[in-house]
Amino acid sequence: MELIDTHCHLTFEPLVEDVPGVVERSRAAGVCGWITVGTDLEDSRRAVELAGLHENMYATVGIHPHEAKAGDADALAELKRLAQQEKVVAVGETGLDFHYNFSRQPDQRRVFIAHLDIARELDLPVVIHSRNAFEETVELLDRHGKGLKGVVFHCFSGSGEQAKQLFEKGYSMSFTGVVTFKNAQVTREAAGVVPLNRLMIETDCPYMSPEPVRKQKPNEPALMVHTARFLAEHKQLDLDEFAAATTRTAVEFFGLALRAQGNS
Repeated sequence: MELIDTHCHLTFEPLVEDVPGVVERSRAAGVCGWITVGTDLEDSRRAVELAGLHENMYATVGIHPHEAKAGDADALAELKRLAQQEKVVAVGETGLDFHYNFSRQPDQRRVFIAHLDIARELDLPVVIHSRNAFEETVELLDRHGKGLKGVVFHCFSGSGEQAKQLFEKGYSMSFTGVVTFKNAQVTREAAGVVPLNRLMIETDCPYMSPEPVRKQKPNEPALMVHTARFLAEHKQLDLDEFAAATTRTAVEFFGLALRAQGNS
Protein backbone atom coordinates (compact mmCIF):
# COMPACT_ATOMS: atom_id res chain seq x y z
CA MET A 1 0.00 0.00 0.00
CA GLU A 2 1.23 3.47 -0.90
CA LEU A 3 -0.49 6.67 0.18
CA ILE A 4 0.24 10.36 -0.40
CA ASP A 5 -0.51 12.96 2.25
CA THR A 6 -1.67 15.69 -0.10
CA HIS A 7 -1.98 18.39 2.55
CA CYS A 8 0.16 18.54 5.67
CA HIS A 9 1.91 21.29 7.61
CA LEU A 10 5.31 19.86 8.42
CA THR A 11 6.63 23.35 9.08
CA PHE A 12 4.28 23.71 12.06
CA GLU A 13 5.11 22.94 15.68
CA PRO A 14 5.67 20.34 16.97
CA LEU A 15 6.16 18.36 13.73
CA VAL A 16 8.91 20.64 12.45
CA GLU A 17 11.08 19.58 15.40
CA ASP A 18 11.23 15.98 14.16
CA VAL A 19 10.60 15.88 10.42
CA PRO A 20 12.97 12.90 9.85
CA GLY A 21 11.04 10.96 12.48
CA VAL A 22 7.70 11.99 10.98
CA VAL A 23 8.89 10.82 7.57
CA GLU A 24 10.25 7.53 8.89
CA ARG A 25 7.06 6.71 10.81
CA SER A 26 4.83 7.55 7.89
CA ARG A 27 6.92 5.50 5.46
CA ALA A 28 6.54 2.54 7.80
CA ALA A 29 2.76 3.09 7.73
CA GLY A 30 2.61 3.10 3.92
CA VAL A 31 2.87 6.83 3.13
CA CYS A 32 5.23 7.38 0.22
CA GLY A 33 4.82 11.10 -0.45
CA TRP A 34 4.05 14.37 1.31
CA ILE A 35 2.92 17.82 0.22
CA THR A 36 3.66 20.41 2.89
CA VAL A 37 1.48 23.45 2.45
CA GLY A 38 2.43 27.11 2.83
CA THR A 39 0.12 29.49 4.68
CA ASP A 40 2.02 32.79 4.44
CA LEU A 41 5.23 33.99 2.83
CA GLU A 42 7.58 32.88 5.59
CA ASP A 43 5.85 29.55 6.00
CA SER A 44 5.94 29.05 2.23
CA ARG A 45 9.69 29.69 2.21
CA ARG A 46 10.13 27.10 4.95
CA ALA A 47 7.94 24.62 3.07
CA VAL A 48 10.04 24.99 -0.10
CA GLU A 49 13.26 24.57 1.88
CA LEU A 50 11.95 21.51 3.74
CA ALA A 51 10.72 19.84 0.56
CA GLY A 52 14.17 20.25 -0.92
CA LEU A 53 15.66 18.19 1.91
CA HIS A 54 13.47 15.10 1.60
CA GLU A 55 12.82 12.68 -1.20
CA ASN A 56 9.19 12.50 -2.35
CA MET A 57 8.32 15.65 -0.39
CA TYR A 58 6.83 18.62 -2.23
CA ALA A 59 5.56 22.06 -1.30
CA THR A 60 2.81 24.51 -2.09
CA VAL A 61 3.12 28.26 -1.59
CA GLY A 62 0.28 30.52 -0.60
CA ILE A 63 -1.24 33.14 1.64
CA HIS A 64 -4.05 31.63 3.70
CA PRO A 65 -7.27 33.70 3.81
CA HIS A 66 -6.57 34.32 7.50
CA GLU A 67 -3.40 36.16 6.40
CA ALA A 68 -4.89 37.97 3.40
CA LYS A 69 -4.52 41.33 5.14
CA ALA A 70 -0.77 40.96 4.55
CA GLY A 71 -1.19 40.19 0.85
CA ASP A 72 -0.07 43.49 -0.67
CA ALA A 73 1.53 43.87 -4.11
CA ASP A 74 5.04 43.14 -2.83
CA ALA A 75 3.88 40.02 -1.01
CA LEU A 76 2.09 38.72 -4.08
CA ALA A 77 5.16 39.35 -6.24
CA GLU A 78 7.26 37.35 -3.77
CA LEU A 79 4.64 34.61 -3.75
CA LYS A 80 4.89 34.37 -7.53
CA ARG A 81 8.68 34.08 -7.27
CA LEU A 82 8.39 31.31 -4.68
CA ALA A 83 5.88 29.46 -6.83
CA GLN A 84 8.57 29.02 -9.47
CA GLN A 85 10.96 27.23 -7.13
CA GLU A 86 11.88 23.57 -7.53
CA LYS A 87 9.46 21.06 -5.98
CA VAL A 88 6.60 23.58 -5.73
CA VAL A 89 3.59 21.73 -7.11
CA ALA A 90 0.67 24.10 -6.41
CA VAL A 91 -0.44 27.55 -5.34
CA GLY A 92 -2.25 27.78 -2.02
CA GLU A 93 -3.70 27.23 0.31
CA THR A 94 -5.89 30.13 -0.69
CA GLY A 95 -9.59 30.87 -0.71
CA LEU A 96 -12.17 32.34 1.63
CA ASP A 97 -12.82 31.86 5.34
CA PHE A 98 -15.95 33.69 6.41
CA HIS A 99 -16.14 31.73 9.67
CA TYR A 100 -13.33 33.52 11.47
CA ASN A 101 -12.88 36.56 9.21
CA PHE A 102 -9.36 37.12 10.56
CA SER A 103 -8.85 39.20 7.41
CA ARG A 104 -11.48 41.48 5.89
CA GLN A 105 -13.60 39.77 3.26
CA PRO A 106 -12.59 42.23 0.50
CA ASP A 107 -8.93 41.43 1.22
CA GLN A 108 -9.66 37.71 1.13
CA ARG A 109 -11.35 38.02 -2.26
CA ARG A 110 -8.60 40.18 -3.71
CA VAL A 111 -5.79 37.87 -2.59
CA PHE A 112 -7.71 34.78 -3.68
CA ILE A 113 -8.11 36.18 -7.19
CA ALA A 114 -4.41 37.05 -7.27
CA HIS A 115 -3.54 33.43 -6.41
CA LEU A 116 -5.72 32.23 -9.27
CA ASP A 117 -3.93 34.56 -11.65
CA ILE A 118 -0.50 33.36 -10.50
CA ALA A 119 -1.52 29.72 -10.79
CA ARG A 120 -2.85 30.21 -14.29
CA GLU A 121 0.25 32.05 -15.45
CA LEU A 122 2.58 29.37 -14.03
CA ASP A 123 0.35 26.43 -15.02
CA LEU A 124 0.03 25.17 -11.46
CA PRO A 125 -3.03 23.73 -9.69
CA VAL A 126 -4.67 25.57 -6.80
CA VAL A 127 -5.34 24.33 -3.26
CA ILE A 128 -8.56 25.84 -1.92
CA HIS A 129 -9.53 26.60 1.67
CA SER A 130 -13.24 27.39 1.93
CA ARG A 131 -15.13 27.73 5.19
CA ASN A 132 -18.63 29.18 5.46
CA ALA A 133 -18.05 30.57 1.97
CA PHE A 134 -18.90 27.80 -0.48
CA GLU A 135 -21.09 29.82 -2.82
CA GLU A 136 -18.73 32.80 -2.84
CA THR A 137 -15.70 30.56 -3.47
CA VAL A 138 -17.39 28.83 -6.41
CA GLU A 139 -18.55 32.17 -7.80
CA LEU A 140 -15.01 33.57 -7.82
CA LEU A 141 -13.71 30.39 -9.43
CA ASP A 142 -16.41 30.66 -12.10
CA ARG A 143 -15.39 34.26 -12.80
CA HIS A 144 -11.62 34.10 -12.39
CA GLY A 145 -10.65 30.43 -12.58
CA LYS A 146 -10.86 29.74 -16.29
CA GLY A 147 -7.84 27.91 -17.65
CA LEU A 148 -6.53 26.64 -14.31
CA LYS A 149 -4.54 23.40 -14.40
CA GLY A 150 -6.55 22.01 -11.49
CA VAL A 151 -8.53 22.90 -8.37
CA VAL A 152 -8.76 20.89 -5.16
CA PHE A 153 -10.97 21.80 -2.20
CA HIS A 154 -8.89 20.63 0.75
CA CYS A 155 -10.39 19.33 3.99
CA PHE A 156 -13.72 19.07 2.22
CA SER A 157 -16.65 19.03 4.62
CA GLY A 158 -19.50 20.10 2.37
CA SER A 159 -22.60 18.19 1.38
CA GLY A 160 -23.03 15.53 -1.24
CA GLU A 161 -24.83 18.02 -3.45
CA GLN A 162 -21.94 20.48 -3.14
CA ALA A 163 -19.44 17.70 -3.89
CA LYS A 164 -21.39 16.79 -7.02
CA GLN A 165 -21.41 20.43 -8.09
CA LEU A 166 -17.64 20.60 -7.73
CA PHE A 167 -16.69 17.41 -9.57
CA GLU A 168 -19.09 18.31 -12.39
CA LYS A 169 -17.01 21.47 -12.77
CA GLY A 170 -13.88 19.31 -12.98
CA TYR A 171 -12.66 20.08 -9.46
CA SER A 172 -11.23 17.62 -6.95
CA MET A 173 -11.79 17.18 -3.23
CA SER A 174 -9.52 16.02 -0.44
CA PHE A 175 -10.73 14.46 2.80
CA THR A 176 -9.12 14.51 6.24
CA GLY A 177 -9.65 12.44 9.36
CA VAL A 178 -12.81 14.47 9.96
CA VAL A 179 -14.62 11.97 7.74
CA THR A 180 -14.07 9.34 10.46
CA PHE A 181 -15.70 11.42 13.21
CA LYS A 182 -19.04 10.19 14.53
CA ASN A 183 -20.77 13.51 13.83
CA ALA A 184 -19.47 13.80 10.25
CA GLN A 185 -22.32 12.08 8.41
CA VAL A 186 -22.62 14.92 5.88
CA THR A 187 -18.93 14.64 5.04
CA ARG A 188 -19.24 10.88 4.63
CA GLU A 189 -22.15 11.36 2.25
CA ALA A 190 -20.00 13.72 0.19
CA ALA A 191 -17.11 11.25 0.11
CA GLY A 192 -19.50 8.60 -1.10
CA VAL A 193 -20.40 10.52 -4.24
CA VAL A 194 -16.93 11.76 -5.22
CA PRO A 195 -15.39 9.55 -7.94
CA LEU A 196 -11.95 8.16 -7.24
CA ASN A 197 -10.35 10.23 -10.00
CA ARG A 198 -11.43 13.36 -8.09
CA LEU A 199 -10.74 12.15 -4.55
CA MET A 200 -7.58 12.58 -2.49
CA ILE A 201 -6.78 12.16 1.19
CA GLU A 202 -4.77 14.28 3.59
CA THR A 203 -4.02 14.80 7.25
CA ASP A 204 -3.99 18.62 7.52
CA CYS A 205 -1.63 17.74 10.36
CA PRO A 206 -0.82 18.62 13.06
CA TYR A 207 -4.61 18.95 13.39
CA MET A 208 -7.55 16.54 13.36
CA SER A 209 -6.25 13.06 14.14
CA PRO A 210 -8.67 10.45 12.76
CA GLU A 211 -10.62 7.85 14.69
CA PRO A 212 -9.69 5.58 16.39
CA VAL A 213 -6.65 7.68 17.40
CA ARG A 214 -8.48 11.00 17.62
CA LYS A 215 -6.97 11.78 21.01
CA GLN A 216 -3.42 11.40 19.70
CA LYS A 217 -1.71 14.77 19.38
CA PRO A 218 -0.23 15.89 17.17
CA ASN A 219 -1.72 14.33 14.09
CA GLU A 220 0.93 13.21 11.60
CA PRO A 221 1.04 11.49 8.18
CA ALA A 222 1.51 8.02 9.67
CA LEU A 223 -2.04 8.22 11.02
CA MET A 224 -3.56 8.76 7.57
CA VAL A 225 -3.88 5.01 7.13
CA HIS A 226 -6.91 5.15 9.44
CA THR A 227 -8.62 7.66 7.16
CA ALA A 228 -7.75 5.58 4.12
CA ARG A 229 -9.08 2.39 5.68
CA PHE A 230 -12.30 4.12 6.74
CA LEU A 231 -12.92 5.60 3.29
CA ALA A 232 -12.10 2.34 1.53
CA GLU A 233 -14.71 0.55 3.64
CA HIS A 234 -17.16 3.41 3.11
CA LYS A 235 -16.77 3.08 -0.65
CA GLN A 236 -16.78 -0.74 -0.43
CA LEU A 237 -13.29 -1.09 -1.83
CA ASP A 238 -10.22 -3.09 -0.90
CA LEU A 239 -7.76 -0.87 0.98
CA ASP A 240 -4.94 -1.49 -1.50
CA GLU A 241 -7.25 -0.68 -4.41
CA PHE A 242 -8.42 2.53 -2.73
CA ALA A 243 -4.86 3.56 -1.86
CA ALA A 244 -3.64 2.96 -5.40
CA ALA A 245 -6.53 4.97 -6.87
CA THR A 246 -6.13 7.99 -4.59
CA THR A 247 -2.36 7.95 -5.02
CA ARG A 248 -2.78 7.90 -8.80
CA THR A 249 -5.20 10.83 -8.55
CA ALA A 250 -2.72 12.82 -6.45
CA VAL A 251 0.23 12.05 -8.73
CA GLU A 252 -1.71 13.16 -11.79
CA PHE A 253 -3.24 16.24 -10.15
CA PHE A 254 0.01 17.63 -8.73
CA GLY A 255 2.34 16.23 -11.41
CA LEU A 256 4.46 14.35 -8.87
CA ALA A 257 7.56 12.37 -9.75
CA LEU A 258 7.81 9.90 -6.89
CA ARG A 259 10.83 7.68 -6.40
CA ALA A 260 10.16 4.14 -5.29
CA GLN A 261 12.65 4.27 -2.44
CA GLY A 262 15.35 6.41 -0.91
CA ASN A 263 16.52 8.02 2.27
CA SER A 264 15.27 11.30 3.67
